Amino acid sequence: MSQQNQSSQAKNKRKILVTCALPYANGSIHLGHLLEHIQTDIWVRFQRMRNNETYFVCADDAHGTPIMLKAQELGVTPEEMIAGVREEHMADFADFHISFDNYHSTHSDENKAFAEEIYNRLHAKGHIKTRTIEQLYDPEKGMFLPDRFIKGTCPKCKSEDQNGDSCDDCGATYSPTEVLNPRSAISGATPVLKDSEHYFFDLPAFEQMLKDWTRSGALQEEMANKLAEWFDSGLRQWDISRDAPYFGFEIPNAPGKFFYVWLDAPIGYMGSFKNLCDKENINFDDFWKLDSEAELYHFIGKDIIYFHSLFWPAMLEGAGYRKPTAVYAHGFVTVNGAKMSKSKGTFIKGRTYLEHLNPEYLRYYYAAKLTSKIDDLDLNLEDFAQRVNSDLVGKVVNIASRCASFISKRFDGMLSSNIDDQVLANEVMNAGDSIAAHYEARDFAKGMREIMALADKVNEYIAVKEPWQLIKDESKQQEVQDICSLGINMFRTLMIYLKPVLPVLADSTAAFLNDELIWEGHKTLLVDHKINKFKALLQRVDMDKVNAMTEASKDNLLSKDDAKKPAKKEKKAKQVKVVDNTAALNDPLGCDPISEEIQFDDFAKIDLRIVKIINAEHVEKADKLLRLTLALDSKEEGGETRQVFAGIKSAYQPEDLIGKHTVMVANLAPRKMRFGMSEGMVLAAGPGGKDLWILNPDDGAQPGMRVK
Repeated sequence: MSQQNQSSQAKNKRKILVTCALPYANGSIHLGHLLEHIQTDIWVRFQRMRNNETYFVCADDAHGTPIMLKAQELGVTPEEMIAGVREEHMADFADFHISFDNYHSTHSDENKAFAEEIYNRLHAKGHIKTRTIEQLYDPEKGMFLPDRFIKGTCPKCKSEDQNGDSCDDCGATYSPTEVLNPRSAISGATPVLKDSEHYFFDLPAFEQMLKDWTRSGALQEEMANKLAEWFDSGLRQWDISRDAPYFGFEIPNAPGKFFYVWLDAPIGYMGSFKNLCDKENINFDDFWKLDSEAELYHFIGKDIIYFHSLFWPAMLEGAGYRKPTAVYAHGFVTVNGAKMSKSKGTFIKGRTYLEHLNPEYLRYYYAAKLTSKIDDLDLNLEDFAQRVNSDLVGKVVNIASRCASFISKRFDGMLSSNIDDQVLANEVMNAGDSIAAHYEARDFAKGMREIMALADKVNEYIAVKEPWQLIKDESKQQEVQDICSLGINMFRTLMIYLKPVLPVLADSTAAFLNDELIWEGHKTLLVDHKINKFKALLQRVDMDKVNAMTEASKDNLLSKDDAKKPAKKEKKAKQVKVVDNTAALNDPLGCDPISEEIQFDDFAKIDLRIVKIINAEHVEKADKLLRLTLALDSKEEGGETRQVFAGIKSAYQPEDLIGKHTVMVANLAPRKMRFGMSEGMVLAAGPGGKDLWILNPDDGAQPGMRVK
């Protein structure tokens, strides 16, 4: 590369810092957390593939009264508890292939230093106010109650059992003293009002800056519109202090007063990055100084928009630091169309998932449904299994499995130097810019749809070319190598596009192909290139494992009395597994038969009809197929007949079948084949070869009878 090109590439290289919201350090990671972390990781991995200088940091949110009380309950210090939780969180994220550059804690020296610095700068500029307020106090516990330990009725919409600072139903935020019918979530006592001096951040002083910034493109439009409601009602000063006892950082020059957890939590992004900078010799100021040209992105859930898009940028502005380039919010995760439920087994911890299923299944499913909007995402478990099996196994990996054995067995693992279909190759390779734009815009769903549409075209190309037929003709060997080499190359390109989503599958693919799978590789093809022997890359999702996962996630909510009662037998929908072996009959060297679980009502739609074989004949140039003419009723002449191609030639001579009765699927949609139209399917069973038997009803059966 010339010095000029190197200089241009360095100039265009972006410097990017990315964060996820900080998981709270008193609970396990669940599938709701993982939506955000997977979304962010995909975006980060894409930026790294584009050779941008990208750092991805996070931390445990480790302060607050809940941490203190949970540690007391466990009989350990808060420091011991948060250290154990952090190790658990880090292990879960690592096993879901979340590629943090650093995972820290808000209870750190770095975070303490930044919290104090930002507070002191705000205080020096007059942005910190003090005043005595009435605060709710638990007379039984002997402590002031933090917001989340006050329960009551929302003063705005009157929803019951809401938190002391915000309402889950209407999204309103308010002072705990405004809560109607308050009670202590710790002791259940009715709290009393007690005076206490508190420290406030003067948010209204930043109103015009925030109005401009929230409409600058830094936020999604839905988020900016929601924040406008705050400006309409008027910004208020933000209480940033809490009274002892409290687990957190003490406010400078204010004994017995501690920073509210939401003050130092976002500062934890800075603390985690500083910890990384000190270890890796990275210039912290390049990313956080006021005139920084680096990009800073926060990925968060929609429930914490206010903190990240009002309080946080105002704090940074007042303290002389740069504001985020953008804050990206996502919706909540529902499972099977409803809020995650412990009783239904749909509140699924990350570790429980990992004990049953491949993490890349979830990474792909989330990617296939994630857009740049703030819509909730439903994890429908049946759709989850079907989509992963159809897209990843049935489409993408299927390309490699159909082509690799020919290359390995017949051509010593060497890919051809000839391009069999340059038009198809160009279409797949040229899609890189479009797919990159979808990744950049966080519209992963569009990207996945485009990738799968390309996979469909490649599979169609292979099906039309039929290398499994051509391989039998010695004069067609070069053509087979060319076809399968193009198939392998198209699989490689698709896996380059999927690498941010499926890093482990991509690594396995790279080992198989002897290739690095870099992003720019989508513009080239591997020619005269040796590949390794193909091994199974991905197993199908097993619904039995999905069901075992939800069963393992259920909480036993029975009372002691209920536990003594005999359990009622739950009626379950009957299920049957249907195997479509049509592809296998015509493509015996292709992938495994495709199976899909269906409900009994779906199976009941199948019209199984007794028919009479009135003619059977060989099909020219087909090794496995017989052409059957089937009578659907008992009329000797003039009745309804169907033509069906059946892969049973290895077990029957045509003349032996004429006059026999068998069972067919009579309402199967006709399928155009190379030899003609097949208008149904006859049922057969057996291990194959000569041991293959058509279902032959008793002599009393008559054509037209339906099988019940």
